[in-house]
Amino acid sequence: MTAIDALARPDRYPRSSQYDPVWLLGLDMGPNPLWLLEDLAQDLDLQPGMKVLDLGSGRGATSVFLAREYGVHVVAADLWIGPDEAAAVFAEAGVADRVTAVRAEAHALPFAQNSFDAIVSIDAFEYFGTADSYLPYLAGFARPGGQIGMSTPAMTREIRDLGAIPEPIKKLFGWEPIAWHTPEWWRFHWQITELVTVTSARLQQDGWQDWLLWTQAVAEHGGDKSGPRRDRQEIIDLLNADRGSLLGFAMVTATKN
Repeated sequence: MTAIDALARPDRYPRSSQYDPVWLLGLDMGPNPLWLLEDLAQDLDLQPGMKVLDLGSGRGATSVFLAREYGVHVVAADLWIGPDEAAAVFAEAGVADRVTAVRAEAHALPFAQNSFDAIVSIDAFEYFGTADSYLPYLAGFARPGGQIGMSTPAMTREIRDLGAIPEPIKKLFGWEPIAWHTPEWWRFHWQITELVTVTSARLQQDGWQDWLLWTQAVAEHGGDKSGPRRDRQEIIDLLNADRGSLLGFAMVTATKN
């Protein structure tokens, strides 16, 4: 079995396994987005007809998945991927009537208050959502009783408690892991606002293994470009050495009070 073939895991991710892994790798902007979303969705109640904001939607794989699998209407908001590029993905996937692409910066969202039944963010929240003021800002766009859910890279221990970013992690990711918080950190960070009720905050089971499988597949899919392959091999080596001791993904959901 090739590394790309290993991305089909119907025993654990039955919905995601229906998608062509080569298609998904072609939209790569971060580790295993459909696995993260399928896992996170278990802690949400997504119903057909809901209006959902996919915040940091990248090249659109998660928005396609939301529309197809849950029958929701999606607003795909991303800063780096233009609406035309994303719209082409949605059209090819047959969901253009259910997904609208918008270019938006996460701190200046062009939506009315109480616009969405649910807001989800997959592998993006670490870039914009750690400030004390961000959850209160974001919650304004969810209707009362609406849901907010995100998955983001996590550490099993806070960098503050460790005293420094461990050198092997710092070598590959620089300063970024200071935003990779524990699920417990996220629970407190959201709950303390009293604007939402946190319904789950957990470390994804064997998330490091999912990350490893994805990186191996990306390396296989990427051909023989020595630079990117070398970088990916360093991530593979790091994940194999760490084995979930420090690295994983946090899965956090809440409802707006």
